[in-house]
Parts: sequence; structure tokens; C-alpha cells
Amino acid sequence: MNQKPLQRTLVILLCFSLCGIYSQSQKEFLIGDALPDAPELSQRGKYEVGVQTLSLVHKKQKDILNIVDGKAPIYDRPITVEVWYPAQIPEGAEEIVEYTQHLGRNGTEGRPVVPFTFKGRALRDAKVLKETDKYPLIILSHGYVGSRFLFTYLAENLASKGYVVASIDHTDSTYKDAANFSSTLVNRSLDQLFVLNEMDRLSKTGSGSFLADLVDVSTTGLVGYSMGGYGGLNTCGAGYSAAAVGFYKTMTGGETALDERTITSEAYKEMMDPRIKAFVAMAPWGMANGVWDAEGLAGLQVPTFFIAGSEDDISGYEKGIKAIYEGAVNCDRYLLTYINARHNVAPNPPTVDTMQEGLNIDEYLRYADSVWDMRRINNVNQHFVTAFFGIHLKGEDHMEYLNLEPNATTGNWKGFKPRTSIGMELLHEAPSTQK
Repeated sequence: MNQKPLQRTLVILLCFSLCGIYSQSQKEFLIGDALPDAPELSQRGKYEVGVQTLSLVHKKQKDILNIVDGKAPIYDRPITVEVWYPAQIPEGAEEIVEYTQHLGRNGTEGRPVVPFTFKGRALRDAKVLKETDKYPLIILSHGYVGSRFLFTYLAENLASKGYVVASIDHTDSTYKDAANFSSTLVNRSLDQLFVLNEMDRLSKTGSGSFLADLVDVSTTGLVGYSMGGYGGLNTCGAGYSAAAVGFYKTMTGGETALDERTITSEAYKEMMDPRIKAFVAMAPWGMANGVWDAEGLAGLQVPTFFIAGSEDDISGYEKGIKAIYEGAVNCDRYLLTYINARHNVAPNPPTVDTMQEGLNIDEYLRYADSVWDMRRINNVNQHFVTAFFGIHLKGEDHMEYLNLEPNATTGNWKGFKPRTSIGMELLHEAPSTQK
């Protein structure tokens, strides 16, 4: 008996199952859609969603990749940003978009850069929906390496709830252009602040941008994953340590760019941006590598929601993410832990393209966890991020979704279906001045 047709059929069925593509009332299941056991606030909001691409240039920046004798030349740094927003979908048009992501890491041996596509629930270049009040801004910042499409499940979901969401392609840190780590160390926080300023500029009346009169940048949330979390902590007040500066200078032959972002720098203290009202730090990198000390972490005062896997082997858990949570004594903070998950608590789930035979296993592991279903993590993230930003950016009454017993197994968490709040822990600490 020829087993090959049967084997091919089983492989196809497995791929569809892993990707979350199935028929439900004749509706295609896409990345970010709510599973049957998804918590309450993971459901999409009332708004239809549009998406557009911005090509920006951050002028007169240090070119960290071309340091000579400890000094970096000046260059104009390109930054690509994807923006999701409440939109008007024309009658008969389908709220579907195709994103182009990449496998690989800038031509690394055995990992060639290969494009692949996947669908999302937004319409490319749709007309914006303007209301009396402007929409709060949320900035998304990916890891090293990654891209602006790494967590479309979250971007689309938040836009459907009345936010403008800007996701950054961090130059020198994407699948297509990954370069020496030194550039990421310096530029991550600077990119985040630059995009905030550009969104402010483009939202002004008469800017000529589709964002004009659409965005309230004075009420901004920031989401950072891995190196995005590293940069976000610094953006929000956690100044780098002397050890971090020493590590960077050793890597670059004495270049001093990181000096300006330390907790002891007066210039850094003046850079704190009051427009950022809340921060979500997903598996932030750096603590286990000495990037922060007690003084640096004490500088974080922005309300922060940490998300981590208890077995994170990249950022570390007890001496990494949890240590940051415990050391950030001056901010109101939460720590959501996925028990037994590793580092990938933020990305979209894997697609069929990441499962191709012969691909480096890292292509799949960029999007997958060894224990958790990533679609499940996506839904839980949507739920808690919606509650957290709703409280701090919109004044919504969502505290009941955060005032929970720490251990999910001790009782059903608010917003979770019966028997589904399991395998997680949610801790909370108020600022030390409020104790």
C-alpha cells in the first residue's frame, strides 16, 4: 500500500491545526482571533481596523555600526513603522490584510532571509474613523531579532478597541537587517522616543498625514518585548547601570553613547517623557546581565505590567524579569507569569512557513513555546493588556480583571471561562510610597 498520499494528508492537517486555521461557521480562523476558551477582554472591540505603513528618518544619529577609534560617525537612521487605527471599511470590502514577514537572520549561514505571508483582520489604507475625542497611542517594540509584524494579534486587537497602534521596525535588529548587538543596545530606547515624537508631529492639524487630528499622544502606552522591553524600561525611567556602560564600551572600543542613558546622568533625567502613561514589558532582557542596579530600577515610576515565562532561558526569570519586577519599587506593577513557558510570551503563533522541512529549528522557535499554545498566550495577553491600558489610558473600570488571587488554580479568575484559569500567576505590588 502506498503510504505517501496518507502521509501528505496528515502533514497538511497537522499544519492547519498548529497554525490555528480552521473553519468555524465558514469563517477562516486567523492569527489573533479568540479561541473558544479565550478570556473575556480578548474579544475584538467595536471598531473596524485599517493599517498603513510609515517610512521615517531619524536624522543625525550615531552610526554605532561604523565606529572608528571609539567614535561613531553621524548618519540619518531609517525607521519603518506600521500603524493600525479605527477605520471606515467600505461596503463590500473585506477587513483582511496580507502581511509579509521574513524568516532567517540577515543571511546568517543556514538561515537565509526568506519572505512569507500571513493574513490579519485589517484593511490596507482604509479611511480613518474620526470621532470627537482623539484615540490614545500605543507603541509596540519588538525583540532582537524581530519585526513590526511580530505581534499583529495585539496590534489589530487594540486598534479595534479605539487605539492608534504604531509598531516599529528597529533598524539593525530585524530579520532582514540584523547587525551587531551594539546598535540595538543604544538605539532601542531612542527609536521608541523618536517614533513617539513623529506620531506627535504627524497628528498635528495640517500635517497632511492620515494621522492628523487622530491621535492623543499625551496619553501613550508602550509595549516592549525582550530587547523592546530593555529599551522600554529605559524609556520609562530605569536608567542603565555603570556595569551596562562598561559592557557596551568593551564591545565598541570605548564609544560613549550609552553614558547618556544612565541613572546618574542629569541629561537622562531630563529626557523622561510624561506622555507615556503605562508600560507593558514582555520578557524584558538585561537584568541577568547587570544592565540595572537598585538605583536604576527605582527610577521606573510609570505603571508597568510585566509578562514572563517561568522558564525564560533568554532574559532569565528569578534573576531576570522577576528581579526587575521586585526592584521597581517606585511604580505600581503587575507580573503575569506563564508557568513553564520560556521566552516567547509575546509573538504571533507559528505559521505553515515556519514548519517547512529543512528549515533551521530557530525559525519555528521564534514563534512557538515548548509547552504553551501560542494562540492561548495571545488571547490571554489581549485580555490583560486591554484591562491594563483601559485603566491607565482610557479611565475604564477594569480593576476587577486585575484584582485577582495570585495563583490561577485557586479559583476562576474574573473574565476567564470555568476551568480555564490555570497555569498562570499574577502578582501585584503598589509603589513603596503607598505602602
